[in-house]
Amino acid sequence: METTGNIRDAIAAERQELADLLDGLSPAQWDAPSLCAGWRVREVAAHMSQGFRYPLLRTLLELLKARGSLHRMTDRLARADAATASTDQLAAHLRDNAHHPWTPPVGGLTAALGHDVIHGLDITVALGLDRRVPEDRVRTLLGAVNARSLKFFGADLTGVELRATDLDWAYGTGTPLTGTAQHLLLLTYGRKLPPDHLHGEPGARFTS
Repeated sequence: METTGNIRDAIAAERQELADLLDGLSPAQWDAPSLCAGWRVREVAAHMSQGFRYPLLRTLLELLKARGSLHRMTDRLARADAATASTDQLAAHLRDNAHHPWTPPVGGLTAALGHDVIHGLDITVALGLDRRVPEDRVRTLLGAVNARSLKFFGADLTGVELRATDLDWAYGTGTPLTGTAQHLLLLTYGRKLPPDHLHGEPGARFTS
């Protein structure tokens, strides 16, 4: 059973590992597209530390500027921060805040872990890097998948059964779609994957 301490430790480890990975990227990789539509790797990295760098009052003011649109606010801030911070700073923001208690507005610690893991995968999968997220972190997030979370992230799995090839996990009903657990996890967060990551007739629906 996952405990609060376990998840906090997993969050800290994920942030530290991703900071190390970011430190090793080339300039071309920093400017490469991520799985987040319209964002390069540097915008994703900037967004990942937004919760650490913007206190609540500043966030509310930024939300007002964006006329109440969370998507518009996060997009504008990610682009602005990516343009002004160095790549060293973007990596350091994650490392220096590995134990920061920030969580998203809903979902608590598990959602915070999901935020880090998914955005990390947005980077590594898009770049073709062979980073495997530790199994315990993936299992925690797979265990939180439900109809409500799918709706929140705009993931339409109608008529599809996801089946992991590396873990004993399946979700949904319909035509089987297989892939590694972390790749299927990305689908539950509304992502599309590069070719050759999924197997099964529905794969075209989820391939960019």
